[in-house]
Amino acid sequence: MPAIAPITLSSSRLVPSLTPQVLTKLSQIETEERLLGESLEDPAVLVDHKRVRELSVKRQAVAPVADAYRTLVKLERDATELEEAIRSKADPEFAGLAAEELPRVKSQAQALVADALSRLVNADDNRISAIIVELRAGTGGDEASLWARDLLEMYQKYAGKRGWSCEVLELTPEPGVGGVRSVTLSMKGEGVWSDMNFEAGVHSVKRVPATEAQGRIHTSTASVAVLPEPEEVELKIDWANDVEEFATRAQGPGGQNVNKVETAWQVHHKPTGIIIKMMEAKSQQQNRERARRLLMARLYEAELQRKKAERSAARKDQIGTGGRSEKIRTYRWKEGIVADERLPGEYQLRDLLAGEFTTLFGDLRARETQRRLGDL
Repeated sequence: MPAIAPITLSSSRLVPSLTPQVLTKLSQIETEERLLGESLEDPAVLVDHKRVRELSVKRQAVAPVADAYRTLVKLERDATELEEAIRSKADPEFAGLAAEELPRVKSQAQALVADALSRLVNADDNRISAIIVELRAGTGGDEASLWARDLLEMYQKYAGKRGWSCEVLELTPEPGVGGVRSVTLSMKGEGVWSDMNFEAGVHSVKRVPATEAQGRIHTSTASVAVLPEPEEVELKIDWANDVEEFATRAQGPGGQNVNKVETAWQVHHKPTGIIIKMMEAKSQQQNRERARRLLMARLYEAELQRKKAERSAARKDQIGTGGRSEKIRTYRWKEGIVADERLPGEYQLRDLLAGEFTTLFGDLRARETQRRLGDL
């Protein structure tokens, strides 16, 4: 495929505050969007429906920024022509019309750039359309496992409202009380990382447990980790030499087939020591595929954390926000409200229990966008 020549602006007269670095980034996104468009017209790609979906999501994430940059380039050219007409004395009437038109062009360019920059700082988030969510009960005993189950149900409801797929990869129940000790989810869909990355951290609930005879309020916690699920090409894994994997028997309830047939699958990544055993699916092939996906996600997270440590002074280069050990939100049952540590307001508990996170996530995105814009 021949190289696509980028559309470039070294500076902007209409929006002088745009730095060369930002203009270069906008140009790169414009080129990327055109390359994605060409790939989606490639017959070899069109027969692969999974690849088409992945490329379409990526293109949709960057298209508004690319379109805005192309429009800015056109407006810059229009402004140059208008300024030349104003300076020319050959046609006074046309010069007057140009003088009236120039402020409108400048205003349009400034509004366009403001929107494009907001999209620019979130473009990397929008590219990620598949994630792994790991949810674990924390402090609080049985009540913590019930709280983890509640969070799981809230996320499943929200995924349903957004039209995302939500697949349970691994689940460890707390049978005595009907709770969940830990669960691993695969979530896929447009905007899945942009929303769910805000959930990484510790979720605290204050309520009277079902087992509390005195009616006292207890505090329980659950931790959530949200990992981008990378494409295989994004990670260099030497499956032959660095990974040991084999079939094994599942353990626990499930009948004779679980304990006698080797349907479970275990993978061991020797360089990092990560071991994953998957046994939720009924077939060995499904468990193998899930174990590999989870390994890739955890290796990808480890690489992100390494880069984060190296670039702690440049937080704008990170993907995501809070760490998993940070308390991000408190759910107060008695008052029926939810307080997020990163936001000034409060939210209705009944909305979140119903899987309605739209307002909360919108406020979190707006806050993060402003922070990232300040870093440009």
